[in-house]
Amino acid sequence: MARTAFFEALEEVSEAVESGAGLPAVARAAGRALEASVIVLDSASSVLAVACASSEDERAVMAGERGTETVELRVADERVGELRFRSRAEEPLPTLLRLVANLIALELERAKAPARASGAAVGDFLSDLLARTVTDRENIAARAAELGCDLRTGATVIVVRARPPGPEDGDWRARVLTLAERGARGVERGSLAATVEAGLRADPELVVVAPGADPAAAARVAVAILRELEAGQPGFALTVARSRHTADPADLHRAGAEALLAANVAEARSLRELSFEETGAYRLLLPAMSEDPAELERFYEETVAPLVAYDDQYETELVRTLETYLDADANVAGTAEKLFTHRHTIRYRLERVKELTGLDVSSTDGRERLSLGLKAMRVLGMMLPGGPASEKGAEAGRVPRERKDR
Repeated sequence: MARTAFFEALEEVSEAVESGAGLPAVARAAGRALEASVIVLDSASSVLAVACASSEDERAVMAGERGTETVELRVADERVGELRFRSRAEEPLPTLLRLVANLIALELERAKAPARASGAAVGDFLSDLLARTVTDRENIAARAAELGCDLRTGATVIVVRARPPGPEDGDWRARVLTLAERGARGVERGSLAATVEAGLRADPELVVVAPGADPAAAARVAVAILRELEAGQPGFALTVARSRHTADPADLHRAGAEALLAANVAEARSLRELSFEETGAYRLLLPAMSEDPAELERFYEETVAPLVAYDDQYETELVRTLETYLDADANVAGTAEKLFTHRHTIRYRLERVKELTGLDVSSTDGRERLSLGLKAMRVLGMMLPGGPASEKGAEAGRVPRERKDR
């Protein structure tokens, strides 16, 4: 390896350590520096970070197959972990390997993990926290401390969702949890992660509590989780949403509601990452979702629910058309352009909206109520219906052309 390349490789690992991005980022930098697949384990042989080309590659390196080498990570006389790597090109220079291993060891020691709590204990605690079964801040902090999580300076709640592109063999949900936890603990070692019942969805939610006083650190946790999932579960539809930071452990139930709302909005918008601060007007509906979701459901039923039912039955696109129309400032031509559909079809669909809901999109009140109904649908975690337009009179989105477009 040329002298310049040697120092560039070493500098990349050093920058990853200095950035505070955590072990996952350091492992990826080490993999690039060594031109190798890399796995970092702690002294108890728990995997802390992975930088491999695929899950099969990860399995082979973990098993020590096909040229995998192992380097003991030490700080002074203490063994703090282990580096396993398999070169993709030449064997790395011994000096470079030694320096990279030392940097990883120091990073591992700096963010040394507390004793790993059992998954069941973490799940019980997070369930109680989000359901407000436990509300006393001293009790919350004490239970968290027993699990190796220091909540005295507050925390941020993160909700993680992953959907496979098709049928998956094995327990992919358990792997998603492992990857999310690995990403979180690589940045904040006291992070807790579990799959729990939360919100209004039928499916359990993967919830992460990232302790600490710095909101920027929570943002790095979210990014680390997303990167781990992108690398470990390629092709999955991913959503990582986070709450605002709360300094008071007793307010973590509110933070959980914020993260759930952000996840619903992000999933509806097909966004991979979103913070509660970025949800805009949806934030106004948080009290309804947290305190009286039944009222929010009633409002949804009174506005856009008939459109959802119609779309589901006839495979039409009334909801999508309405949403696009509102986003286009009630402009028919702009809506038609965005949907690649004739303006007559848009007008026909908006008339169907009026017939089904009793709300006229040409009136300010009608547009406001329908807009809030769409937001309620998203806050409640309902996915946008879709499908080819085939309602009577629109023949798959086409209508007979009139002599003049008004």
